Amino acid sequence: MRILIIGSGGREHALAWALRHVEAQFIAPGNPGTQQFGENIPIPVSDLNGIVTFSRNENIDLVVVGPEVPLSEGLADALQEARIPCFGPSSAAAEIESSKVFAKTFMQRNGIPTAQWKSFQSGQFKDARAYAQTLGKCVVKASGLAAGKGAIMCKSIRDSENALTELMIDESLGDAGKHVVIEEWMEGEEASMFIVTDGEDYQLLESAQDHKRLMDNDHGPNTGGMGAYAPAPVMTNKLIDRARKEIVEPVLEKMASEGRIYSGCLYIGLMITDQGPKVVEFNCRFGDPEAQVVLPLIDGDPAEILLCAAKGGIGNLRFTQQTKSAACVVLSSEGYPGTYEKGKVISGLKEASEVTGSLIFHAGTTHDGNNVLTAGGRVLGVTAIGSTLPEAIHHAYKAVDLIEFEGKHFRYDIGSRALNLG
Repeated sequence: MRILIIGSGGREHALAWALRHVEAQFIAPGNPGTQQFGENIPIPVSDLNGIVTFSRNENIDLVVVGPEVPLSEGLADALQEARIPCFGPSSAAAEIESSKVFAKTFMQRNGIPTAQWKSFQSGQFKDARAYAQTLGKCVVKASGLAAGKGAIMCKSIRDSENALTELMIDESLGDAGKHVVIEEWMEGEEASMFIVTDGEDYQLLESAQDHKRLMDNDHGPNTGGMGAYAPAPVMTNKLIDRARKEIVEPVLEKMASEGRIYSGCLYIGLMITDQGPKVVEFNCRFGDPEAQVVLPLIDGDPAEILLCAAKGGIGNLRFTQQTKSAACVVLSSEGYPGTYEKGKVISGLKEASEVTGSLIFHAGTTHDGNNVLTAGGRVLGVTAIGSTLPEAIHHAYKAVDLIEFEGKHFRYDIGSRALNLG
């Protein structure tokens, strides 16, 4: 099989690793880590025509789209028109992530459990502020795509007013924040489900738990993700069955009935409340860094699974998850998620990769011919697989300690909730 992966981050490096046994693999544009498993192609993720042309010329059997932006802009639609199988939803189906207003409205009209909410557009700042005041503690979200940084947790009326000013007045996230969603603050524990679907049938991958906040004990600003582990113990078999019946299956059925057949990966962010699982958000692709812990636990052929999602027949597959655990610690640049410097030399990658069970995924790196350098806010995802979660966490941090670059930042408490340490 000849595969083209779209993207350049840690998720795409994890996909390249998972698909490493195929006949030929290309990554557009890729990073210094992905080139270990295939050929990096200098095509930007925004060049939809270039991706289609390359896929046609290289007889690509499957295009696997990592990030959400090209999906929302219609890459899967363009590939489908060219009769090239694509793992990823159409732009209409991807709206479940690209517009939080659409997602919340969809859930409301179809009875899918989620938080109480209202939306407000530019020019409705006073109305938005007044609604947030009625909730007290709340979550203010940019409706559009914001690279995982569009949700602001507000513990007070002052926090919500500052968040709304930032998004609606200062336009800190540009167009993404001109339309906002204000939600009630849900109490509970978060978890993520990953569904691989062809639009009719689906398979569940392992659950995971992400760590969004920058610092230990969930302090600091939201980020794209500072670490993850899988499986998430909070997702018991009973809860998984309930989420299937109340969320997964209704979403796929109702999306199809509304002319938005959903194929690819559906990421469902859940809050496990006293009333049961409720949807925090949907993503139209694998999470990052969750992909770095979910993909290594698949006990089967990932290429076959993704191809069946793209072409149909995924319900006929029979595969299991490994009875192991995985943990990922993200190493970020000093200053992330704000302003940070690039070009810092990274050392210790080889030594870290030799730690038992470790997998070092590049997220924001480049190279100058001699050295690997930092090139992003999230630099590396240091993953380890173990027979137990404590073992995976231990090996991940052992590998973390061997990697150095100026300004290296990471959380020390990845997985602590699962170990009842947090």
